[in-house]
Amino acid sequence: MTSSTLPSRTRQPDRKVRGRGAQLIVRQMRRAPREFALGLGFTSIHSVATIAASYVIGRAVDSILVPAVRQGDVTTASLVSVVLALLGIGLAKALGFSMRRYGAYRAQYRLEKRDRIEVTDRYLELPIEWHRRHPTGQLLSNVNADVEAASMIAAPLPMAFGVLLMLLITAVLLVLTDPFLALVGFLIIPAILVNNMAFQRKMRIAAAAAQRIRAEVAEMAHESFDAALVVKTLGREESEATRFRALSDQLRDSLVKLGRLRAVFDPIMEALPSIGVLAVAAVGAWRVDQGLMTAGTLVTFAYMFRLIALPMRVFAWLLGQLPTAVVGLDRIEAVLAEESRVTYGKDDPADRGAAETEADRASYLYPETVMADLNGEATPAPVSPTPVSEATDGDRRGVEDVTFRTLPGRTVALVGPTGSGKSTVAQLMVRLFDPDSGTIRLDGTALPDLSRPVMADSVALVFQEPFLFTATVRENITLGGRYSDLEIGNAARVAQAHQFITELPIGYSTRIGERGANLSGGQRQRIALARALVRHPRLLILDDATSAVDPAVERAIFDGLAALDTTVILVAYRRASILLADEVIFIEEGRVTGRGTHDELFESVPAYAELIKAYEADDR
Repeated sequence: MTSSTLPSRTRQPDRKVRGRGAQLIVRQMRRAPREFALGLGFTSIHSVATIAASYVIGRAVDSILVPAVRQGDVTTASLVSVVLALLGIGLAKALGFSMRRYGAYRAQYRLEKRDRIEVTDRYLELPIEWHRRHPTGQLLSNVNADVEAASMIAAPLPMAFGVLLMLLITAVLLVLTDPFLALVGFLIIPAILVNNMAFQRKMRIAAAAAQRIRAEVAEMAHESFDAALVVKTLGREESEATRFRALSDQLRDSLVKLGRLRAVFDPIMEALPSIGVLAVAAVGAWRVDQGLMTAGTLVTFAYMFRLIALPMRVFAWLLGQLPTAVVGLDRIEAVLAEESRVTYGKDDPADRGAAETEADRASYLYPETVMADLNGEATPAPVSPTPVSEATDGDRRGVEDVTFRTLPGRTVALVGPTGSGKSTVAQLMVRLFDPDSGTIRLDGTALPDLSRPVMADSVALVFQEPFLFTATVRENITLGGRYSDLEIGNAARVAQAHQFITELPIGYSTRIGERGANLSGGQRQRIALARALVRHPRLLILDDATSAVDPAVERAIFDGLAALDTTVILVAYRRASILLADEVIFIEEGRVTGRGTHDELFESVPAYAELIKAYEADDR
């Protein structure tokens, strides 16, 4: 499992950005074909009805208004026919307008849903190494702001298609109606195109910067929320607010820059078609005076030419959103195109009792300490929060040639100095990542050869700092799994959690605060342990998962575990915890340097004896 550098597309030339915009439009239409077909069909009805209205209005001028002015008389038949025609056209336009918007927004929300699911699924497939390289805030921004930006382009697409159809039909009709007047009106189009090109060039850069800063703000906000207790206890609220305010100001400035660009572009786009209409009206009035065209034809022509202004505004809207949408798509595809993934086999060992585990010359070095953001830019940053050995390959840390075997049903303690690699070994045993060399086996089968359901059902890891969801106690234990109340209660009893849970206001139905903030550290650890036990794991790994409970409760927990058909591996520091194990594996500088009972190692391995004495001295 490797983590590759994500490609950067944010500095592409304008031509490539336009190409990406076309790819984005094709992609979105393919992903929501029925919704777009609905929107495109009804926008065509709206466009044709709008053009038809110009002819009805022109006919009304020639058959009603002009005779009324010249003769003071209007026939009832002509008046009724015009009214009925306008009423029918109005109904057709209303139906086309409403159904066009329905199809457009249905397509947009469908695309958002699909992209969010795909990105989230990809996050779940990517290895832990990849996630350590990307801040949580950026990932949240990617699945939220970037997905919204990429799908937002769906809203104007049906309307853009309709107005393009309207533009083509209108242009042909204008030429057929009066070629000379059409030429006068079309002179405004080059000015509109130049304005669009200039806007796109500036908008692309500003949009990319805004999306990047938006992700950084989300990242900092997430970090600040996570560190709330640290900030408050150290009295750093003002400093943290200042830090967040500075980045928020950058985001504000970048969004204001986008607004200023639109504030310049939109009025120009609004004014240019109006200037064309004035030119057409002026020249047309002269031609009517010369007898070259009728007043009704001029009204029809001016009305149709005014329709051109709407397509130009819609295209401006579409093109204005295109740079932001392309940036969002690039950031989404950077995740979806990532090649790193965890693969699983199909093996399913027949044995369902306590598992036999084995590490055979397993070595693992954490990746280089480089963090790549979702734009593909790399910056130095710590990769792993887990302390590991400094004895391997310079600054790259990990474990080397770790070899041991545990018998089914045994309790084994992993002991070693801080940073020796104990937690790394524990995470290798549950396949949070694979060793660079060597093999980890479960019942003689290499972990990559096991199927994903077998791994999930057979192995459980409980961390020192458990994560609890803002949900009920029962929901935190089951995590959506189907377990009976008896199974939940038995797991909680072994974890020594049942008593304090029943003392909560409504027992297992009591809702836990965010991350279990209304529980003590020991209570959170015991709920996390019950969460693992309810799944009946064949191998249970406890990464100092009972550090917050007192020795008497810890003893009761391990007495309960001893009655289960489960192999237990615990990362331990305290003598009281170590003495609960059948066997001890001592790890130094990423290597196994001793193995035996506590008494045997205490007598034969000086480093082990010094470590135990040091911990006892600290406890006193």
